[in-house]
Amino acid sequence: MLVNFGRIRLLYIVLGVLLLAGLLPLAFVGLLLSSRSAQELRSVEGRYQAQLVQDKARQIELYGQRYRDVVSGLARAFEISGGISSLNNTGYDAKLQKTLQEDPNLIALAIWPVDGELHRAFQPDVIKREEVDERVSEVLARMSGKGLVVSRPQLIRSGQEMALTLGAPVMGENNDVLAAVVAIVSFQEVFEAVQQLTSKSERELLDAGLPVVFVVDQNGRAVAHPEPSVAFSSKPMTDLKVVQDWQESGAQVQSALAPFTAMRDGRKLEMLGSYATAELDKNSRLGVIAIQDEAAALKSVTGMRWQTLWISLVAGLLTIFLGMFFAKKLTHPVQELAAGAHRIASGDFSQRIEIRSKTELGDLGSDFNRMTDQLQRFIQDLQSSAEENRQLFLGTVKALAAAIDGKDPYTRGHSERVARVSVAIAQRLDLPDDECEKIRVSALLHDVGKIGIDDSILKKPSALTEEEYEIMKQHPQKGFKILSQIPAITDFLPGMYMHHEMVNGEGYPQGLTGDQIPMMGLIVAVADTFDAMTTDRPYQQAMKFEDAVARIQSFVGTRYDARVVRAFTEACEEGQIRPGSVKLKKRPPAQSSANVQPNPVPDPELVPGGIAYPVI
Repeated sequence: MLVNFGRIRLLYIVLGVLLLAGLLPLAFVGLLLSSRSAQELRSVEGRYQAQLVQDKARQIELYGQRYRDVVSGLARAFEISGGISSLNNTGYDAKLQKTLQEDPNLIALAIWPVDGELHRAFQPDVIKREEVDERVSEVLARMSGKGLVVSRPQLIRSGQEMALTLGAPVMGENNDVLAAVVAIVSFQEVFEAVQQLTSKSERELLDAGLPVVFVVDQNGRAVAHPEPSVAFSSKPMTDLKVVQDWQESGAQVQSALAPFTAMRDGRKLEMLGSYATAELDKNSRLGVIAIQDEAAALKSVTGMRWQTLWISLVAGLLTIFLGMFFAKKLTHPVQELAAGAHRIASGDFSQRIEIRSKTELGDLGSDFNRMTDQLQRFIQDLQSSAEENRQLFLGTVKALAAAIDGKDPYTRGHSERVARVSVAIAQRLDLPDDECEKIRVSALLHDVGKIGIDDSILKKPSALTEEEYEIMKQHPQKGFKILSQIPAITDFLPGMYMHHEMVNGEGYPQGLTGDQIPMMGLIVAVADTFDAMTTDRPYQQAMKFEDAVARIQSFVGTRYDARVVRAFTEACEEGQIRPGSVKLKKRPPAQSSANVQPNPVPDPELVPGGIAYPVI
């Protein structure tokens, strides 16, 4: 019966092939999902590990600060009371012993006048008198005047416990040292922190895919470890690259992720590593290190990947076997159509397809060629118009920014520099290309409102008065009033309007806080401040590059968003942002699209993202 029809319906053939071929994408999707899951899990583990060592480092710093305050407080108390004459009072050693009993972490407390007898109190079940005197002598040998002295954690031989020794001088009226206050403090709280409520050994933790956290001194020797014997023996941990990285970073990097390769049982293992610095004082720092077996941590993803692979392999073989039978009916026409579509997708409109078939594919081939002709003309016209419009728009924006910057010779080129730094930060945050372009234009326009500020204020060579500063603070509203009437610029308004907002709510013009401020405004704020700090102005000289970066970092959580400052700092550290230059990542050329929709006219009372604009 089918032979009586001039055309053969392909519906049933296509449906059969699609049903079978649909299993192949399933295999690829499964593998892609498992890979993505591995990446996400690795990222989550890295963030957790970094946060873990930071938290432990802060605990150690707070612990050290507590007892620095205790020792320095006692020393200051002697200074305020007029000296150390009270040491000769009967029963003073008993008072020291009472002070010791009030704090279980205090192992020993000693006060040694320069011209007098050593007074000491200690826990005899933890430390012997000889060890107390030995530690006090070591601290006094390092004391050279004002300032605390903090030793590295050391083992108390008699009590088998790690302890810190801290000392502070008691100064006289002539800045001479009258006495020294020395405290020996238990390091047990730090041990409990790194053990993470588990009794597993290092090997067991690694095999289970859990992080191993330990603490090393500046020489890379363990001072706290899940296995106490490692710390008690001051075992060198410098065979681990993450420890070497921490030692090399010194005080320059407070915390960082540092994946590395380690040898274990004769095998090379990929490890996740991170470190953070705990500063006991200026001359005494400890490194909090975390290591984790990457393969063990991602074991669940590996199992899922193998299951997906086997299922997809079986389904794929079945699909290929059956699909070959149906493919013979479609091979040539589909190949021609696919080749033609590929050429069009690549921008090649010079060739046409040739399909001779009694099926719908014959008509499809003819229509495809006609569509190619029309599409070629349309794309050419659209590309030409789009490029002209884009260049005209960017030229207008740059001209407007240059005109504003040109009002003051000290700010010439300011908007362009802010735009480049803003784009560098946006790229560091992995924002999409179109968002980076919006941020660039927004940064170029961020000071457009200054066109409405009187030159006597704008060019004033000295600090502004409060009244003048309030007028200057109006430039975001003025800029918004100028640009909000142009629908095509609506997407660029957040960075221009909100680049003086602060995350603590003390910025202007709206006093927004935290997530209320769009990312565009957060980025432009950092870039604007950086350029202002590193260029000469009538009222200030340019800051050094490193000082400007440190200054911006100091305002995290008050003025600026931590994510943006972190991206900015990374760009500076890797040389992407340097004094007078910004290296932007190269992006692939934008693809043309036939579906060009005009910009809708937005509600003037709404900011993209839901932030309220003022009604103009």
